[in-house]
Amino acid sequence: MECLCRDELAETLIAGNMMIEKMKNLLKLEELAQLLVCTALMAMNGLPWWTYLLLLLGPDIGMLGYLVGPRTGAFTYNLLHHKGIALLVAAVGLGSEGLSLLVGSRALGEVLLMTSIILYGHSSMDRMLGFGLKFGDSFQHTHLGWIGKAVRPGTK
Repeated sequence: MECLCRDELAETLIAGNMMIEKMKNLLKLEELAQLLVCTALMAMNGLPWWTYLLLLLGPDIGMLGYLVGPRTGAFTYNLLHHKGIALLVAAVGLGSEGLSLLVGSRALGEVLLMTSIILYGHSSMDRMLGFGLKFGDSFQHTHLGWIGKAVRPGTK
């Protein structure tokens, strides 16, 4: 087996980094598509203008948990930014819509469905921008990597 010289090794690393960047961009486009679908669903349902503000900022109220500490903050932030939670809210909304038809009001199901769209859309927007679910050690430590100028453990 032949040993790579320094130049060949550098070229291999650069090519690998370029492939990683292409994949990251592809995933960001996927998140953008999901955000656009959520925005279209909001428009198709005739939601008022202020619901778009909720899409942009609402779930970030979960950051208030960081006032208690990083573990609590990560929990509250992730609770409002996890797409699985958004889908669970949608499922409850769909289930309650059937139940609420028996009672004669669709309000609860509609509110839960729109809430799920806002949660899902906001999570897509955040991931498109590079903000991921948080680890309990630091706000800057996400499942997508480190954000900001945080000092990573083991570095100076």
